[in-house]
Amino acid sequence: MEFRSIKRLEFNAKFVERGGMYSRICSPLFALMFSFLMAPLLGAAPDESPPVSLLSPDGKNSILFELVDGFPEYRVLHDGVAVIDSSPMGFTFKKAGSDLGRMMIAGIEETRADDTWTQVWGEKKEIRNHFNGVIVSLKEAEGPGRALEIEFRAFDDGIAFRYTYPQQGEGDLVIMDELTGFNLAHDGQAWWIGAYQDNRYEYLTTKSAVSDIDVVHTPLTIKSDSGLYLSFHEARLVDFASMTIRRTDGCSLKADLVPWADGDRVKTDGSFTTPWRTLQIAEAPGDLITSYMVLNLNDPCVIDDTSWIQPHKYLGIWWGMHIGKYTFWESPTHGASTANAKEYIDYCARFGIRHLLIEGWNKGWTPAWYENAMHMFSFTQSTDDFDLKTVTDYARQKGVKIIGYHETGSNLINYLKQVDEGMELYRSMGVNDVKIGQVGSRLNMTEWHHGQFGVNYYRQVLKKAARYQLTVNFHEPIKDTGERRTFPNMMSREGARGMEYDAWSEGNPPDHTATIPFTRMLSGPMDFTPGILDVSISQGYEGRDVHTTAAKQLALYVVLFSPIQMLADLPENYDGHPALPLLQDVPVDWEDTRVLNASIGEYVTMARKDRHSDDWYLGSLTNEAPRDIELPLSFIDAGSSYEATVYGDADGISWSQRAAEVIVTRQTVESSNTLVLKLAPGGGAAVRFRKL
Repeated sequence: MEFRSIKRLEFNAKFVERGGMYSRICSPLFALMFSFLMAPLLGAAPDESPPVSLLSPDGKNSILFELVDGFPEYRVLHDGVAVIDSSPMGFTFKKAGSDLGRMMIAGIEETRADDTWTQVWGEKKEIRNHFNGVIVSLKEAEGPGRALEIEFRAFDDGIAFRYTYPQQGEGDLVIMDELTGFNLAHDGQAWWIGAYQDNRYEYLTTKSAVSDIDVVHTPLTIKSDSGLYLSFHEARLVDFASMTIRRTDGCSLKADLVPWADGDRVKTDGSFTTPWRTLQIAEAPGDLITSYMVLNLNDPCVIDDTSWIQPHKYLGIWWGMHIGKYTFWESPTHGASTANAKEYIDYCARFGIRHLLIEGWNKGWTPAWYENAMHMFSFTQSTDDFDLKTVTDYARQKGVKIIGYHETGSNLINYLKQVDEGMELYRSMGVNDVKIGQVGSRLNMTEWHHGQFGVNYYRQVLKKAARYQLTVNFHEPIKDTGERRTFPNMMSREGARGMEYDAWSEGNPPDHTATIPFTRMLSGPMDFTPGILDVSISQGYEGRDVHTTAAKQLALYVVLFSPIQMLADLPENYDGHPALPLLQDVPVDWEDTRVLNASIGEYVTMARKDRHSDDWYLGSLTNEAPRDIELPLSFIDAGSSYEATVYGDADGISWSQRAAEVIVTRQTVESSNTLVLKLAPGGGAAVRFRKL
């Protein structure tokens, strides 16, 4: 066995070299020679099957697949540097004796793509989908001869693979474990959130050695001791349990599927296709942010008419309830009253913010609404002090659209009985957008939000919303795996600790927003709800604080992407504020995105180009440390002048001292210039570049 392993490694090295040469020329000859070399060995005994090598279009990322004693394993390298050592693949099934036996290669099909598609909305308008791929068909060497396909894709920014198990007459096939391993070749620093906690993904990020993690959610971001930046996640999560990652020993990781309440991991009809298991690979942390591999692994848009899907900014009767000024439930200080709604609509019209979110307008809210219980909300009956038609009519007269809200309290039995009626009510009132909450530690008090039950529930509601021409903002959601490409009415979601934690808890520390661009935000848009300019929360609970400067709040509109962005503060705090022009003008839909500098948990600067004008916007933020940042402006058009309006931190302030002070300055700049920003501790800056 030792001699065979040495010979296998020698053969792999030669195969990588040959595969690299053929992949780089990308000619039909590669496919012909590949098939010629492999054909005599297809159907060979398991221990005679050769390794299969696949390289990315630029030749840097390579995947090596082989059968070791008849069982599948794979490895990953980047530019000759080992990323994942030999790691197992496969599944354990529930029925005794049903696990797949030793296998042989039954077929190999080469795939590749190089095309560009246009996002309905997004952080980048045109997305290039460029990969080399291979589908390896396996068959049991003995016994029933069952089949399994493993499809690999190698991109310039990472690798991905998935399994397909065709229907083979096993109608009650239940997956109890996925054997996929990620045996890291190197230790490193990991940024992670622990899985299987009652508040789902809503925890602060922990930084530790990879060798110290336990069971964690994805995206799992790692700075490898090899110098590479890695992010493990998944794409196209459909009718399957979401994947967490469990450390088994040292730096050996494996897929850990979120179970049903009865312990089953995935229930199937005898066939299944898994989500893509993804690994983004970058040589700089900012390159993780501008990777669109997860989107590329999802299906194209299935909605023919997307004209009703409109990115937007919005005010909300929301922050006042979180800081205790208003209540969610009926009371003398009920937030969602008709009178209060009209006042907020007037602010929207005055500010030019064309959407208003109203929470708590319906029957069923109590002071215990957030506690784990099967709360009984109505999705059609208004509270006694609110009239939905009066409010939507008034909003229409003012040129404002109402955003609806469905809080399920995780009582999905109650919600799904009413969901059609509730969505039809919104459509009849001219409402095109709905926020849907699932507060509770378990769905129906029994199932994890991110198990197969939850995955199917969220997809069911998303599809239903599309039929009623409603865009969706999920709170307490399943994590994003790129379904916004397929269903662009999936606008944004929570899925992390957002701004509300600053209202009633110890708050989010200054490094939180310097970390999530490289962790949570790698999965997709987040409804973080930025824009608190009264950073000391003068009208809120005593002792609470936002833990940023006001200028950093402005930077978040550029750094934390979402096609819907809330101006989360009380509207009176915006009236007459020098930063209001930026909030009125900053787009939510972008032509292009650039990361100008980045260090995970420390600082990040991003520039984005407006999709509908020649303007660029820049956001820069830091953790607890002050920073002087010099930014070459080579991203703006050469030969043109721009007016740069900078919204920055005042001298001598910090996130805990005089944090609300914002200084606005203007200067004329060109692409050959360098912009210098001074960021206070916990601070930031936002810049608008208007082409002259």
